[in-house]
Amino acid sequence: MKIGFKRVPAIDKCFSILDLLAKSKGQLGISDISKALNYNRSTVFNIVYTLMDLGILEKMDGNKFHLGTKLHVLSRAAIRRYELINTVHPYLEEINRKTRLMVFLGIRSDSRAVILDKVDSTFDIKVMSEVGMRIPLLAGAGGKALLSQLPDAEVEKVLSHEKLKKFTRSSCIHKQEYKAQIQKAREEGIAFDMEEYIEGIRAFAVPLDLNRRGLVAAIWVVGLKDQIKEELIASYAKYLKGIAKKIEARFALI
Repeated sequence: MKIGFKRVPAIDKCFSILDLLAKSKGQLGISDISKALNYNRSTVFNIVYTLMDLGILEKMDGNKFHLGTKLHVLSRAAIRRYELINTVHPYLEEINRKTRLMVFLGIRSDSRAVILDKVDSTFDIKVMSEVGMRIPLLAGAGGKALLSQLPDAEVEKVLSHEKLKKFTRSSCIHKQEYKAQIQKAREEGIAFDMEEYIEGIRAFAVPLDLNRRGLVAAIWVVGLKDQIKEELIASYAKYLKGIAKKIEARFALI
């Protein structure tokens, strides 16, 4: 079932213009674009100059336009994420084969952790978290692992803007205690969630130092309390930290 929404025609036109410029062998003017796409000239004019103001397009001699530097920056960011997913996915599958648990790859985006990739548990019962889902940064082991990579000032900034929530009876809602958990994750290279985000669910996560400026990533493993028993936690933690080191070594060479 599709989610109901009202499509925005201006955005359709915007991407048609970008696609045309990307495929064109030369630079194009307003009239060229209008004629090629059969769009009203004033519509093309407003869209093109808006894109130019945003740095997405650049104006050249003869009132011609081509793709701008801001679009290049955005495309590089997309390529980095694609590179990250392709490189890390085999490790997610390896972790899944070892533990049979759900494994996630996520990155920080402002006050959220965004799931980029996952491998489902082989157990019948699964946690319903999908690729693209945005999770509160102050929730779960993944968020702690992501926050552990930030300097103290940035962690303080996040905590000052976002309130710690009582998701379950085990949730930490005291700022200093939560900061201590972040520091512990930073020192030990692993973060834990013992039913703090979802009742009956345990998780552990490792930060990934990928040597990519602005890219804060982590892997986390999630399962039911009965699947992540106390006696397994130490061995799982050691194993996951070993995987993180392998991934970081790969990115040091890329």
